[in-house]
Amino acid sequence: MDWIDLRSDTVTRPTPGMRAAMLAAEVGDDVFQEDPTIKALEEKVASLLGKEAAVFCPSGTMSNQMSIRTHTQSADEIICEESCHIFNWEAGGPAALSGVSCRTLRGQDGVLEVHHVEGMVRPPNDHYPRTRVLCVENTHNRCGGKVQPFETLKSLRDWTKKNNLAFHLDGARLWNASIASGIPLDQWGGLFDSVSVCFSKGLGAPVGSALTGSKDFIHRARRFRKLFGGGMRQAGILAAAAIYALDNHFQRMVEDHENAQIFARAVRETPGLEIDHPTVETNIIWFRVDSAVVQVPQMVAAFKAEGVLIHTSGLNLMRAVTHLDVSKAQVAKAAGIVKKVVSGFTHGKKISSKVG
Repeated sequence: MDWIDLRSDTVTRPTPGMRAAMLAAEVGDDVFQEDPTIKALEEKVASLLGKEAAVFCPSGTMSNQMSIRTHTQSADEIICEESCHIFNWEAGGPAALSGVSCRTLRGQDGVLEVHHVEGMVRPPNDHYPRTRVLCVENTHNRCGGKVQPFETLKSLRDWTKKNNLAFHLDGARLWNASIASGIPLDQWGGLFDSVSVCFSKGLGAPVGSALTGSKDFIHRARRFRKLFGGGMRQAGILAAAAIYALDNHFQRMVEDHENAQIFARAVRETPGLEIDHPTVETNIIWFRVDSAVVQVPQMVAAFKAEGVLIHTSGLNLMRAVTHLDVSKAQVAKAAGIVKKVVSGFTHGKKISSKVG
């Protein structure tokens, strides 16, 4: 079956042009820093984000965890928003890999402001962990691809400097934030001490992320990449895919954002469904299903029978993500299938005014 796969923007496959670039890539041993294509990618990403240096990594989880390890010592503490990727979906990495604890705070739709973090830095005392890093996520996956307000991040930047904290950005989908806001990547990057970005989501590369920062920071982070098992050899074929993606797939992300609105509109118009976050800004739509009408596993099976794959999380929560491998026509078709499937379950049943 020709699936319409909306589970994630990680499901994209290399385009013919990307495969050709991978085939033609010059390679060397990256642990010796002798792979010319990886070096070119690192220089390109550092320049785009306004940073001195970058290091290529196998995954965004690794680049985030390398950053935390480089910024901290064992028994330190980081501050992050409670629904962020670093805390929820990186397998307990801060504790396991760096020996640090996470102080989680509830933001407004994933956005932390100064009033949320004020007073959260531990005072000097042998009883307390040392607060060392503030981490934010842009766009915020669990909060519907939310773009962090630029001025809010500037205020947090000032707050971290005042409190002698490092400021790290999980920018796995920073590309989407830049496209949606019109704010250049280097302006976003200039707010942070370190930035992680991902090539295997909206950009459509098969593998890889990068961590950026100062030359000294990246020099130290490379050691932790090796420690975590991320040292690669002739990986220039992967870096070539990332370079191709940056050159050819970045600006087209506006199409994904437009397609997300088509799907979100169908959700809003379908009794029994409710958008989990009121505004869809980029390519991610989280929505809730009225569990009194149908359980999510039944919904997933029904969608699959119609050729649509959608991600689930929890008893009544689902997520759809638009991306390079799903056309406008396919998204429109999926939107129609959503209405058809849900109406089949809701026929003759009472729909609650509030999904839950």
